[in-house]
Amino acid sequence: MTSTKILPNTLVRGENLTITVETGGKMEQLIAEKMLVSVGRLPNTEDIGLSNTAIELDKGFIQTNPYYQTKESHIYAIGDVTGGMQLAHVAAREGIKAVEHLAGRSVTPLDYNLVPRCIYTRPEAASIGLTEDEAKAEYEIKVGKMPFQAVGKALVYGDTEGFAKIIAEKKTNDILGVQLFGPHATDLISEAALARLLDAAPWEVAEAIHPHPTLSEVLGEAALAVDGRAIHI
Repeated sequence: MTSTKILPNTLVRGENLTITVETGGKMEQLIAEKMLVSVGRLPNTEDIGLSNTAIELDKGFIQTNPYYQTKESHIYAIGDVTGGMQLAHVAAREGIKAVEHLAGRSVTPLDYNLVPRCIYTRPEAASIGLTEDEAKAEYEIKVGKMPFQAVGKALVYGDTEGFAKIIAEKKTNDILGVQLFGPHATDLISEAALARLLDAAPWEVAEAIHPHPTLSEVLGEAALAVDGRAIHI
């Protein structure tokens, strides 16, 4: 995934706040009414006896192989303490993979491209796979987008801000990424996660019957929109 870095001494205060960021090797200005500053996380690995082991650290994070096994073969580490995607559902799945490996079962390493990323703001945001810009850099793509304004259940809720976007590769018709912004986005992303896991095409998502009225219709319509077949917009 593309990393974004805020450049130092670029915060400008005025009617709005403006900062300059570097993302994908390009400079970009972001303007907002307010800015939330998060100082990040540090691994809590000091004074837990690691100096008495062969376990390796990188900036305080425990280093493992793809099965979460450390340099001490009988010691495994998962979750935030290893760095990477610091999400609860990622740690849970890493734990399952580690236990299966410990038990001697055949284990497939976790594909982090299949991990849903959720932001529990209001409106909510969720995504999986590549963004549109990331996909454009690697593939010839087609994109379908559907606003919640066109979804009956969102109108019932009185919460119509946001959209669903599906990005697919033109050649194979495979779904490369899905972004959701709006009501219950962090719940709806599970359908996109299943579609990615099963290597589904947009037409297959659209073919699945989405009950009406539900918020899930936004994904069915976005899937139709990928091929210019959306009905409700």
